[in-house]
Amino acid sequence: MIGKQGRQWRSMCKGLVLGTLLTSCMILLYCLSTPQVHFNLPEVPVPYSCAHRPAQLHSIPTTNSSQQTPGHTSLCTPKVDVMFMKTHKTASSTLINILFRFGEKHRLKFAFPDSRNDFFYPSPFQRSQVKDYKPGMCFNIICNHMRFNAPEVTKLLPVDTSYITILRDPAELFESSFHYFGRLVPLTWKIPGEDKLTEFLRDPRYYFDPEGFNSFYLKNLLFFDFGQDNTLELDDPRVEEGIRSITDRFQLVMLVEYFEESLILLKDALCWEMDDLLFFKLNARKGSTVSKLTPELRAKALEWNAIDWKLYQHFNNTFWKKVEAYGRKRMAEDVAELRRRNAEMAAICIEGGRAVEAGSIQETAMQPWQPIGEKSIMGYNLKKNVDKAHRKLCRKMLTPELQYLTELGVNLWITKLWGHVRDIINW
Repeated sequence: MIGKQGRQWRSMCKGLVLGTLLTSCMILLYCLSTPQVHFNLPEVPVPYSCAHRPAQLHSIPTTNSSQQTPGHTSLCTPKVDVMFMKTHKTASSTLINILFRFGEKHRLKFAFPDSRNDFFYPSPFQRSQVKDYKPGMCFNIICNHMRFNAPEVTKLLPVDTSYITILRDPAELFESSFHYFGRLVPLTWKIPGEDKLTEFLRDPRYYFDPEGFNSFYLKNLLFFDFGQDNTLELDDPRVEEGIRSITDRFQLVMLVEYFEESLILLKDALCWEMDDLLFFKLNARKGSTVSKLTPELRAKALEWNAIDWKLYQHFNNTFWKKVEAYGRKRMAEDVAELRRRNAEMAAICIEGGRAVEAGSIQETAMQPWQPIGEKSIMGYNLKKNVDKAHRKLCRKMLTPELQYLTELGVNLWITKLWGHVRDIINW
């Protein structure tokens, strides 16, 4: 009996210590990561493009492109000026790996954040948040997490920059966000029971505080990422205005549920090669941690995230119009080819040919970032005897986002500090 009480006391003390530490560290990190006061920057015209040796970028023959007459063959030059709006929990880590490799291949200039892996999210993006920024500087690619702010982004990039982004079914996104960010949202701490997701969806308005710290992670997160108000009522005219502004700005809106098809449309829109699209699925959760939404829970999640659902339905419609224009048969053939080549690369690069749980990842450089309280994000082991021709590509395809950013010269001291705090909390 005494032993049981002792264990309970130790557990309570540990919880109290960790809770105090977490709260203190969150306040500290919030202060450290709060963006500096933004002064009015002089308006200096952005160069047309700063791609290295643009004249030497190879031209690619295109046949029956969605932008060409059927049967017509022409040449196009790969587009190198890209704004990727990296939304949360939408396979964006996989896509950013593709962009990193493309940028290195063509020696492009990235607009990176300074001291952390995002542009001081959730504050609206400002040019001054870009590492070493000075008015008139030229950049080709920006792709880290931000809260979109169109006027500031357009003053950073060339006028003909291609704007792309990706969406995910809002019910699945909500489940993923609740799992990944839930412990960082204090309003979830008071939710009783072990199945907090189900309890929250039972009566979300009871638990949700729109002014609560990090509460945006749990309601219309997509709409919020695009710089919009995620707490509007569905019939508010600003919802339609927000969707219209996204439609007018972004040339391609991809869908997680049709990721390979999305990449083929990306290839067509940017005149890239199939080799540029090769990927391994990064930052994926192990299946046992994914809550299977019942039809009832899914309906409640969509109702709670009604604006995101409206946004998703709108771009689901435009997506399939693009697929029709591209050609269903041609799309199926290209997707099959992409899957075949990805399978070949997996056989060449990945030990065992598949992702493994965090505890089984042998190399520190291949260990992905984990959420607080558990190790649910899977990763890969690089084969030890990869042939010389594929060694460099394999490593880059398998490198998690934070490690890749470090390799590209980004100082992630705030992110790393938070990582140490997370490791202590996970003790």
